[in-house]
Amino acid sequence: MNQKTNEELQALVQKATAGDKKALETLVESVQDLVFNLSLRMLGTFADAEDAAQEILLKMITHLSSFRGESSFTTWVFSIAANYLKNCKKHMFARYPLSFEYYGADIENADIQNVPDLTKNVEKGLLAEELKMSCTNVMLQCLDAESRCIFILGTMFKLDSRMAGEILEITPEAYRQRLSRIRRKMADFLGQYCGEYGSGRCRCKDRVNYAIQSHRISPQQLDYTSAEEISVKTMLHVKNAMEEIDDLSQDFSFCRPYRSPEHTRHLIQEFLDSTQLSIIQKS
Repeated sequence: MNQKTNEELQALVQKATAGDKKALETLVESVQDLVFNLSLRMLGTFADAEDAAQEILLKMITHLSSFRGESSFTTWVFSIAANYLKNCKKHMFARYPLSFEYYGADIENADIQNVPDLTKNVEKGLLAEELKMSCTNVMLQCLDAESRCIFILGTMFKLDSRMAGEILEITPEAYRQRLSRIRRKMADFLGQYCGEYGSGRCRCKDRVNYAIQSHRISPQQLDYTSAEEISVKTMLHVKNAMEEIDDLSQDFSFCRPYRSPEHTRHLIQEFLDSTQLSIIQKS
């Protein structure tokens, strides 16, 4: 689907709040990939991201009449999503929080040599790619929720400091300063430990069986390598891209956006088709 301009989205909001179901479906379709990708990076797993994306999209739908057009529709959706995700406790890493110290110690000290072959005839190169994408995404969980959100908005979505500051309710200058510090912290960790994105000794292909044994990846469920990659431009119309604050962009090429899973799309469509929608629009 072609990305809608802000003016087109504003017009769709007016139609949707007046009861136009097709306009509402178009609005949901225009932001569901954005919501899913922010959820995936904030929460760390596909399963938790799918659940959160559904919650956020339903919240967007049921609060649509409160949109006043004081900011762009995309900014408004980002704000709803960011507030939900920063406070979300219904995900795996809320129960089992991570730190850079823990992650680094696991890389340095894990016994990866004495693990049996658990690949179940799945190509090891495919599993190594799955681990790489999973590991770098989970690594974001070492950041606190606010820092994680700042990093994702700036590095993945490449929002300019004015828009990101509005979403996070901080000044553009504060956003730029914090983003620079967080990106440097991430780059330093990658440089020290990761052999894929830095000069560390950790290699995904060497840790595949250990990762399977630790339930970090599963040969039966390859979320990342089976997901459809998309371009940020297909889900976000950004007139002013993030200002150049450092030279680290290549270090974070793992921040790939994906199309939201069909399961999530199906559940949202079921909701749009349900009688609940008419009740909500009248409330």
